[in-house]
Amino acid sequence: LNMFASFSSEPFLDLEKGLEMRKRVLSGILASEETYLSHLEALLLPMKPLKAAATTSQPVLTVQQIETIFFKVPELYEIHKEFYDNLLPRVQQWSHHQCVGDLFQKQASQLGVYRAFVDNYELAVETAEKCLALGNNRPLCVLSSVLSLPALLYKPVDRVTRSTLVLHDLLKHTPSSHPDYPLLQDALRISQNFLSSINEESTPRRQSMTVKKGENRQLLKDSFMVELVEGARKLRHVFLFTDLLLCAKLKKQIGGKSQQYDSKWYIPLSDFTFQTAEESEPLPIPQAPDEELDAIKIKISSLRSEILRERRANKGSKVMERLKKKLSEQESLLLQTSPNMPLRVHNRNGKVRVVSDFHFNIPAHAYSPCRLCISELHISDLIGLRTFSLTSMELQMLTNSCVKLQTVHQLPLTVNKDEDESTGLYGFLNVIVHSASGLKQSLNLYCTLEVDSFGIFVNKAKTRVYRYTTEPKWNEEFEIELEGSQTLRLLCYEKSYNKAKMNKEDGESTDRIMGKGQIALDPQILQGKDWQRTVIPMNGVEVKISMKFTSREFSLKRMSSRKPMGVFGVNISTVTKRERSKVPYIVRQCLEEIERRGMEEVGIYRVSGVATDIQGLKTAFDTNNKDVSVMMSEMDVNAIAGTLKLYFRELPEPLFTDELYPNFAGGIALSDSVAKESCMLNLLLSLPEPNLVTFLFLLDHLKRVAEKESVNKMSLHNLATVFGPTLLRPAEKDSKIPTNPTQPITMGDSWSLEVMSQVQVLLYFLQLETIPTPDSKRQSILFSTEV
Repeated sequence: LNMFASFSSEPFLDLEKGLEMRKRVLSGILASEETYLSHLEALLLPMKPLKAAATTSQPVLTVQQIETIFFKVPELYEIHKEFYDNLLPRVQQWSHHQCVGDLFQKQASQLGVYRAFVDNYELAVETAEKCLALGNNRPLCVLSSVLSLPALLYKPVDRVTRSTLVLHDLLKHTPSSHPDYPLLQDALRISQNFLSSINEESTPRRQSMTVKKGENRQLLKDSFMVELVEGARKLRHVFLFTDLLLCAKLKKQIGGKSQQYDSKWYIPLSDFTFQTAEESEPLPIPQAPDEELDAIKIKISSLRSEILRERRANKGSKVMERLKKKLSEQESLLLQTSPNMPLRVHNRNGKVRVVSDFHFNIPAHAYSPCRLCISELHISDLIGLRTFSLTSMELQMLTNSCVKLQTVHQLPLTVNKDEDESTGLYGFLNVIVHSASGLKQSLNLYCTLEVDSFGIFVNKAKTRVYRYTTEPKWNEEFEIELEGSQTLRLLCYEKSYNKAKMNKEDGESTDRIMGKGQIALDPQILQGKDWQRTVIPMNGVEVKISMKFTSREFSLKRMSSRKPMGVFGVNISTVTKRERSKVPYIVRQCLEEIERRGMEEVGIYRVSGVATDIQGLKTAFDTNNKDVSVMMSEMDVNAIAGTLKLYFRELPEPLFTDELYPNFAGGIALSDSVAKESCMLNLLLSLPEPNLVTFLFLLDHLKRVAEKESVNKMSLHNLATVFGPTLLRPAEKDSKIPTNPTQPITMGDSWSLEVMSQVQVLLYFLQLETIPTPDSKRQSILFSTEV
């Protein structure tokens, strides 16, 4: 549970929404408190007559037995009754300024009563079971027929865990500037410390506990996951109970039948173990080729466009339902195919189950929610986890109960979203990472920026390391390309300079994550052209950023430069003729520097460089600055890669030319491989010579980058994704993208189809071993440096 402190991420909410969410969380707490008080009342119900009988000549239970079974229960009831009575009027008279932190802080300060209850818990359960076994205690037996006394006695134990989780949720939705924030932080700290101490002390008790199987079983968490079965990926619904993990398959509903599950396997938590990749035998996880994933994405984009057209045309519901069904199938396939972060779970006989979290937007440094939730279960060791097996009837009953118990009912698909929900932004997001505050000690810090595309988060930028300070001031700007993105995520790391902490896999030092936070990319907020300044909170640290969005309609004008003697925005033939070279000087210089020190840079060409560095290099090249090579040698290699991409993006027309672009798009769609090769090569050789030679020069370089894929993580497909639109995309006025003034920045489906076509064109040439040219002196042409 303490992992919450390290890996919690407070999603960005504006003040109004955040404060409104506080009320909803508090309303849920009130409802939960009502239920808990009713359980305590049921537990106390037989205590009064038992106490009265204890003073007679024929006591049912002795005073000592009564005090043991009901030890501290009246005190717990009074604590929670007082908490409920004080919280209820504050929620009923709700305002955004209402404070409740003092109530939670006071409740946390009374956890000593829970400590005493837990210390006595084992003896209380044992005493109650012995009394029930005698069969002569009518009040206890009546109560037991409704809900077992041991189960009721477990309620306070379970309440501590659940209260801590709820407290964490409330803190997440409380603005850091609210007076409640430090009080809730203090209450959470006390609760977590209490749980940690209970967990540590519970280990010796495990062996001696005996609880009848099936009792006290409660659902803690459920989620859709992908399981690896004999090399194939299967969609599963996983249910984590207090004593076992159940994996089930959701049956298809036929003829209006109610939802049902088939049990696939279960593991008692007493037999449950994790193994890291280092501890276990290598296990190949089948990965779908990027091309296959792209094909699914193309189908999804096409279906979304069809649904949008049908909605506007107000066609019949049958057509819409058919399209939505197809969309659901494709999105499910994408979600099932994409996860690649395996989680190996073992039982004691060595059987390995490999599952991958379905919500796969978790970075590699984070724990799976399933693993995190299981780490909370130390508290439930108090009821005595043990090895057991379920009969077929018990397993069937448990599986049937999952239909009512499940909390996650739908896959995270767009077809399940409201129709007015955004499908993401397309264009460029400029982000300035200003500074961080709230650090308790001086550290070496840097931040990374991630955005999502089709549900998968990708690292897009990284600030420099700000050395040994409590108030880092980066003030660095990055330009990030968005492709259907809905969320910007920021992660803050402490840089490790300890050579002993080396990652076994890639030899890099393991930096410690300090926190993560995220904000929704709201089209309404980003609609304007002005910078939007905001704060991303994470674990008590606040990072200040500014954002400005440029939609795809305005992101690529391809306008001629007003500096005819420059290189940016100037026709490539003009530049090469002026320089009397085959390949522009800027291209040769950038590629030379990247090949010198950037070939093993993780995410080279994908990770954004600092915008001010890129603009500085642009100015130097435009003014023919003689010191440009010195500037490049001292600059971050990602800025040099960004300068190269900017040069190609600002050409007055794409490298593949406006005239030939439609033909390339048509050629790549040909199904006959022979016809496709003939068409594509003829089109390529039809490019103007400066364009062709520059492209072949770049192509050879990109292939060499891909040869280092195991280190830099940039495959041919990744490189094609980065450079395809840059080299092929025409100006927006010439593209096939439909314009819609009412939705200028969210309509991305038709555009996605066009981008994917551009990626496929470049990928085609990257995958060719050789490109035959009429000129037998190709090598001398490519590497000519004549002036």
